[in-house]
Amino acid sequence: MVAFGGWEMPLSYASGTLAEHRACRTDAVAFDVSHLGTVRVEGPGAFEQLQKALTNDLRRIGPGRAQYTHLLDEADASVLDDIIVWWVADDAFDVMPNASNTERVRAALGGTDTTEQRAVVAVQGPKARARVEGVAPEAASVPRFRVGRFVWKGVECVAAGTGYTGEDGVECSVPREAAEAFWTAVLGAGIQPAGLGARDTLRLEAGLPLHGHELGPGITPLQAGLGWVVGWDKGDFRGRAALERERELGVSRRLNGLVVEGRQPPREGCPVVMQGMAVGTVTSGNFSPMLGRGIALAFLPPDVEPGAAVEVEIRGRAVPASVVKPPFVRPDAPGQG
Repeated sequence: MVAFGGWEMPLSYASGTLAEHRACRTDAVAFDVSHLGTVRVEGPGAFEQLQKALTNDLRRIGPGRAQYTHLLDEADASVLDDIIVWWVADDAFDVMPNASNTERVRAALGGTDTTEQRAVVAVQGPKARARVEGVAPEAASVPRFRVGRFVWKGVECVAAGTGYTGEDGVECSVPREAAEAFWTAVLGAGIQPAGLGARDTLRLEAGLPLHGHELGPGITPLQAGLGWVVGWDKGDFRGRAALERERELGVSRRLNGLVVEGRQPPREGCPVVMQGMAVGTVTSGNFSPMLGRGIALAFLPPDVEPGAAVEVEIRGRAVPASVVKPPFVRPDAPGQG
C-alpha cells in the first residue's frame, strides 16, 4: 500500500505490476479507483454552470454521455485539473476530478462532494465487457463514453464506458454499502485485481497525461497536445482569454513521446538532449511491458517532429531515443484508443 492523493492505495496485488499490466492488455483487470472524486452538480442551472467553468462544450454530447474536459487557471490557462463529466440525467452531472483536486474543483464549480458515498470499480481490457456480463449485464452493455444506470442486487448504480488504460471497459460507481460485495463479485468473474503500478504503466503506454506531470501549473491544454478539449465556439469559459493569447502567439513547447534504445526506463526529470543541447525534460517515464523498451513523455520545442533523434540522460548515461507521437501501444479492439 502506498500514499496517493490523500488515500492509501495498493501498488500491486499478489501477481505484481508486470502481470497485472499484461492481463489488462490481453484479458481484463479491475482497479479500485474510489480515490477519484465525484462532485454532483445538479439543478436548472447546472448545464450553464459547467459550460462557463470547463473548456469542452457540453453541447457536443447530451444526457447519458461522458466527456473529457479541463478546468483552467484564469490567469495563465494552466490546467488546474483534467476531468471526466458523466451526464447522468437531464439536469444532473457527476464531475470526476483527480483525487487531490476534488475540493478545488468543487469550489470552482459548486455542487456537492459525494465521493464518500460511493466506490468506483474500473474494469478494463479487451475481455472486460464479456467478463462483466456475468456480474452486471446492464453495466457491460454501456457503450464507450456513454453513461447508464443499472441495478445490482437491488442497489442502483451507474456505469460509464470510460477508463484510463487505452483499453475498452466500464467504470462502475456503486453505493458504499454494496461496494465490497460488488468488488468480490467482479473478482469472482475471473477478473484480476490491478494496482496503482499497472495503472500508471498502462496510461503511459496509451500516452494519457497525468495531472502533476503532463498537466498542472504552467502547462496549458495546447502545450499538452489536447487542444481538442477546448470548445472555441461555445462562448466564454474560465481561462479562455489567456488560452486565446497562447493560440495566437504559438506554444513554446509541446508534449511528445520518446522510445529509448534498450530496456532502461527514463524517469521524471531526466534531461532530453538534441545535438548536444538540453531541449526538454521527461515528465513521466517507465518500462513498457508490451514493447520491452523504455518509454517516456517529455515537453520539447514545437519544431521537433516525430522521428527526430534525441538522447535521454539516464543516471549519467546518454541513451539514444526517438521522438514519437503517442500512444505507444494501440489496443487490438477496433475503435479503441
